Amino acid sequence: MTTRRPKLELLDENFEKLIISSAYYVLKKQGIYIENNEALQILESSGIKVDFKDSKAYFNENDIEKALSSVPKSINIYDREENLSLVLEKDNVYFNPGSAALNILDYPSKSIRKAETDDLINFSALTDRLEYIKAQSTGIISSDVPEEIADSYRLLIALLYCRKPVITGIFSTDGIQLMFKMLEVIRGDSNNLKEKPLAIFDACPSPPLKWSKLTCQSVIECAKVGIPTEFVSMPLSGATAPVTLAGTLVQHTAETLSGIVISQAVKPGAPVIYGGSPSAFDMRKGTTPMGAIETMMIDVAYSQIGKKFGLPTHAYMGLSDAKILDSQAGIESATGAVLAALAGINVVSGPGMLNFESTQSLEKLVIDNEICGMALRLIEGIARRGENLTEDLIGNIYKGDHFLSSPLTIKWHKKEYFSPSDVIDRNVLGGEGKILEKNAGERAHETVQKILKKKPEPSLDKNKIKELVSIMKTATGNHKLKLFDKLKVL
Repeated sequence: MTTRRPKLELLDENFEKLIISSAYYVLKKQGIYIENNEALQILESSGIKVDFKDSKAYFNENDIEKALSSVPKSINIYDREENLSLVLEKDNVYFNPGSAALNILDYPSKSIRKAETDDLINFSALTDRLEYIKAQSTGIISSDVPEEIADSYRLLIALLYCRKPVITGIFSTDGIQLMFKMLEVIRGDSNNLKEKPLAIFDACPSPPLKWSKLTCQSVIECAKVGIPTEFVSMPLSGATAPVTLAGTLVQHTAETLSGIVISQAVKPGAPVIYGGSPSAFDMRKGTTPMGAIETMMIDVAYSQIGKKFGLPTHAYMGLSDAKILDSQAGIESATGAVLAALAGINVVSGPGMLNFESTQSLEKLVIDNEICGMALRLIEGIARRGENLTEDLIGNIYKGDHFLSSPLTIKWHKKEYFSPSDVIDRNVLGGEGKILEKNAGERAHETVQKILKKKPEPSLDKNKIKELVSIMKTATGNHKLKLFDKLKVL
């Protein structure tokens, strides 16, 4: 029995209603710019006001409410072996690495470099082994493959080397059908893929109040086949959005609601996730700090609004703008992970990420795994254990070893306390003048090396491997690639 699950909310009921009603007003008066003609035609056929000349759609309150009424309030996501892994509803919290980093932090050299195939393999294999990272992501873009297949190639590696559900996205209209085929290979057919989703596809509107042809097409295609779309609105306060946090929330709400209306116009009941990756723009540096406390406040607040609509939620939190594994990385990552857990955000993307979402670090991912474990323990709250609260305080309590040897201690200590790995140093520093122990980054690096000591091998049926590689080889066309030699999967 838990006394109370700790919960963080930043908006009172009236302020929440004002932000939502303001977003409704913007969508009705200003509308949303949509570059995708198919989307405009679908919206018009659904009775929504569309101006084809200006490529804009205008949503009234009824349009929005109708779309919200058909959206699933809960989404089940399954791993590669069809085990239920994520139940996206209420205040359930699941962490996954952030997505689409171009670079990798090379720990031994303390340098940031472009990522290559081996980095993607190591990233996926490592994610597979981390207890509190419940989903994987196509978190790194490989620089040693052509841009035309970069999206599907990273999904291929994710499917080969990690069992966990995957959060991904497209870089081209050709890529989405190719990626669907790959997912169907894992599930056997499209119906089973729909019944047991393996992947979530991110779709990012372009601030302010715009949907590009590509991202809108992703929403359309996912809705058609029943694959969950995760809306990732990215307003930058003071740059591509109003400077106030409340104004940014209005824009985020409008952009996300517009995506929901599009998806439900394509197919009522299409699964969607109310997410985002906003930032409080730093006027001094011209940067988009994901570790800024104001960024995290926007995340918590828009997630509260998403929950008001009864939808699964997502945010980019638990990441850092630091360039190396330093105190800044720890402060920003831990703050974000804890706030996300307290807010009950369902899908939390960010562990492992550095440098304004552009860099992944295997060592940081290992450290963040421990942070995620602590955050998850926090939201379990304080529970009542045993028949009463005084049983270990009555009787002879002066022997010294009473509590250590108590049946209550033996029964409950493992459930009551989170036990981190050796990445978190809880040893006593013994001996005067003793050389200080290794820092967390060094211990995390040792953990990475231990896990990856043996070169990762695909953990997938050989026949499915052949099908996946065949699909990719067909997609590469005339590209002169040695990437399949690098994979060494056959």
